[in-house]
Amino acid sequence: MNHPGLKDQTVAAALGRSEPLSSLLQRMQESKARLEAIAPLFPPGLAGGIRAGPLDDSAWVLLVSHAAAAAKLRQMLPALDDALRERGWRGPPIKIKVLPRG
Repeated sequence: MNHPGLKDQTVAAALGRSEPLSSLLQRMQESKARLEAIAPLFPPGLAGGIRAGPLDDSAWVLLVSHAAAAAKLRQMLPALDDALRERGWRGPPIKIKVLPRG
């Protein structure tokens, strides 16, 4: 009999035992937490088209669905940076990337 949470627990345990995978998981979780922290600042029509992307020492990437969303986010970067700093996150800089259509 399959237990719904068992597979997730097994994957999480494997990730925890591997330093590179554990680090990746932590960065993914932080990226998602950062997005959740700034999401209230997004205009209503924009919020649905933004996803948390990669986070490393050089940048945190926000993935957007179209160029207009990217332009609006670039205008908002100072406010987004301020909101992150208020919550204790310092750098790396936010980069905006438009996802290819497909």
